[in-house]
Amino acid sequence: MKKYFTIFALGMMALSTAAFAATTATGTNTVAPTLQISATVQSAVQLTLSTGTSTAAHCAVTPGTGTDYLMSFGTVNALALGTPTCGTAFAPTTPGTTPAIYWSDYNVTPVWTSQATNNATVTARVTTDFPSATRSLTVVRDSAGTGAVPAAIADFTPISTATADTIVTTTNSGTAQTRFIGVQVAPTSGAGIPATAQTATVTFTLTVN
Repeated sequence: MKKYFTIFALGMMALSTAAFAATTATGTNTVAPTLQISATVQSAVQLTLSTGTSTAAHCAVTPGTGTDYLMSFGTVNALALGTPTCGTAFAPTTPGTTPAIYWSDYNVTPVWTSQATNNATVTARVTTDFPSATRSLTVVRDSAGTGAVPAAIADFTPISTATADTIVTTTNSGTAQTRFIGVQVAPTSGAGIPATAQTATVTFTLTVN
């Protein structure tokens, strides 16, 4: 039994020497240990909104509290009278009957990495509308969705509160896309319209498909 134990111990020592042969050596002046590196690539997406750069007047896109971004058009009226706080105002086609529109450009920058395809869409939907008492206000966007500067009030359409509107289709990750957004002010009169700032929320969604 002692003989077999001695043979077993010698065998284990030989295996141990073989397992660490690359980290220790005798009778030489070099050794070459190896290190195996492991990582798993994960897909990622990012969508950023920022202040526009294509027109002379802009409404700033700023970080929000309780929301990702803020944009304020300041004081507006259904006749587009006076100088806008920011952005541009289109006067109504028929004052007192049709609405005015206050609008601004903004940039939306989709970024994606390690995706199966290189096609992306960005959609927008009004997820929280203006309060019912101020439904004289409607969130609108440029109808064309091409980055061309709107030339008239007819170039805008309300952003959907149901099915999301596609506003960007692109294969260019990391490229800022110019779009236009605003508020339509209807010539509504009557009691209950508050004089304080009212808000609506637009949710933008990036999908790489």
